[in-house]
Amino acid sequence: MRDRLNHSLRRLPTWVIYLLGALPAPWLFYQGLTGGLGVEPIKALEHEYGKLALQLLVLGLAVTPLRKHVGLNLLKFRRALGLLCFFYVSCHLAVWLVLDVQLPGQIWADIVKRPYITIGMAGFVLLLPLALTSNNRSIRRLGRSWRKLHRAAYAAGLLGALHYVILVKGFQFEPVIYLTLTVGLLFLRLPFDRLSAFLRPFRQRA
Repeated sequence: MRDRLNHSLRRLPTWVIYLLGALPAPWLFYQGLTGGLGVEPIKALEHEYGKLALQLLVLGLAVTPLRKHVGLNLLKFRRALGLLCFFYVSCHLAVWLVLDVQLPGQIWADIVKRPYITIGMAGFVLLLPLALTSNNRSIRRLGRSWRKLHRAAYAAGLLGALHYVILVKGFQFEPVIYLTLTVGLLFLRLPFDRLSAFLRPFRQRA
């Protein structure tokens, strides 16, 4: 079953992921224009774009653990997931800048004074170089440094999840679930084999 699924995934063109992943953006914008997002369409649109970005970021972080622990190989689509994540983060930010706040002075004041906005902007800053170097030319030019640079996605994932937790008013399960998933996926990336080898001499002495 797993091998059959992996075989089917290998045959799936990457452009299908880009297309399907991008479709919600114009649809949500249309919903906002036509009253389909409730009485506060700008806030709702901002929220939906941000949540899609976080979902894609979590899915991107899950690619390696899924391959290592489950045998499901989504590596072919990791770049698409990352770029789609950045696309929705940019949409989320654009709605906040252009439609929500609008005043340049107020934008900077919010970034400085509101912790959830500070954290969200920090996550965006971390994702920006990752998006700019998500191409084959950058991979060749940066070499081993490319992998080190793209480890910033781990911190961006944590910042995105924290941004969501602090943003909502009161305790809500959904943001906590995203934070728990992010922490759990990062935990699964820890080099347990190396840690076990490092601790083995101490265990033998004990």
